Amino acid sequence: MAAGLRTVILLSFVLAVGFLLIILSCALWSNWLPLLVALTFVLAPLPNALFSHCGSDEFTSQYEGSGPVDLGRFITSMVVVTGFALPVVLAHSDIIDTRACIMSIAGGGLVYGTILAYTAAFSQDDSEYD
Repeated sequence: MAAGLRTVILLSFVLAVGFLLIILSCALWSNWLPLLVALTFVLAPLPNALFSHCGSDEFTSQYEGSGPVDLGRFITSMVVVTGFALPVVLAHSDIIDTRACIMSIAGGGLVYGTILAYTAAFSQDDSEYD
């Protein structure tokens, strides 16, 4: 299934709403620490993208448990958990407001979900020779 212009427009709208929620969670309560959530969710796919090509060749289709690929997935999962846990820890220690925590988590989830949806929609796994 080819991703078209509507997919790009929808993903950009959802990404804009996610960043809007994160920025509003900072601006409404005059505390800019929830902005770190946007940084963690933007950086989260990088280890997975960097390590995804390290352990496989183009001729095998089976997963053999490559160490670098698993390390990339582990680092990605640590960054994603940090992105969800950081606002909770900041709200628990009364550094940010609870409503800012909820807005920051919702916005971060939208940002990371958009990044995942974009990579799934525009992946180059299918070959014209299959």
